[in-house]
Amino acid sequence: MGALEFLVSNYQHSSVKTWEDRFEKGQIRINNILINSNQILDCGDLLTWDRPPWEEPGVPSSWNVIFDNGDVIVIDKPAGLQVTPGGGFLEHTLVELLKSKYQSVQNNLVPKPVHRLGRFTSGLLICARKKETRSILSSFFRNRCLRFNEFETLYRALSQQNLIFCTNKYIDINTEIVKCSHPLLGEVWNMAKKESSCNVYSRSKTIRLKSSSKVKLLERKVDSDLLEVNLLTGRPHQIRIHLSSVGSPLLGDQFYGMYGAISPDACPGEGGYFLNAHKIFNLPIGNQLHTFESNLPIKLRGNNEV
Repeated sequence: MGALEFLVSNYQHSSVKTWEDRFEKGQIRINNILINSNQILDCGDLLTWDRPPWEEPGVPSSWNVIFDNGDVIVIDKPAGLQVTPGGGFLEHTLVELLKSKYQSVQNNLVPKPVHRLGRFTSGLLICARKKETRSILSSFFRNRCLRFNEFETLYRALSQQNLIFCTNKYIDINTEIVKCSHPLLGEVWNMAKKESSCNVYSRSKTIRLKSSSKVKLLERKVDSDLLEVNLLTGRPHQIRIHLSSVGSPLLGDQFYGMYGAISPDACPGEGGYFLNAHKIFNLPIGNQLHTFESNLPIKLRGNNEV
């Protein structure tokens, strides 16, 4: 088997053209000797790729602090800032930026996220310096409808238009979220489907997450619906998947399409959509309940809010 054929067959994260370019740039070696793409592999050969250093994309590096009591800190996260390492980001993440900003103060107690927001989801993110505080607060986000009846998280979303939504009337979406196979990424989160309709992406049998959202229409715009989403559970990409499941994917979402369709060429972390963690009601901090509100992006404001 030729070297190019071997790499394309076994490392499908890169296209044939990409591997050919790497040969031309002198990045592929056999037994530490530069080769061309036609080189035949022998049993026992050591095939290596001299991968260039990874350059992380630039990200927003500042945010507004809404609340800080010395332990809990609430920030208004900008869209485009990755929260935790992953998806090609290591240093350019909120976790690392918080560490850089607070490492030398507060007796080295660095705020760490209590929950997550997608890279391109803006809005309220709760962090805490003490481990025990993070543990307590994270339980509210994991079990919104079970732990504390008055605790709520409301999101603003801009979706493709759908007549199932009515002004100021919630509809319930309880679609299960499961792990599905993906040709580029291996596995991704998506809606549960019937076996007969899952002819491209076969579902994992081991991970099925019950999930619940309440969605209502705030305003019908010219080319989109402005929605309010009340999350009753906190699952990966829950809002994007739930809106996709009812035929209302987020406007500009490059990965989640209509009725559970997912792009074979894109990644969940790609942007283009508008989603904001807008309000948190009755979050218990110390002996008090706190309510927080983000500064909405203009695209996610109603006509009477601009």
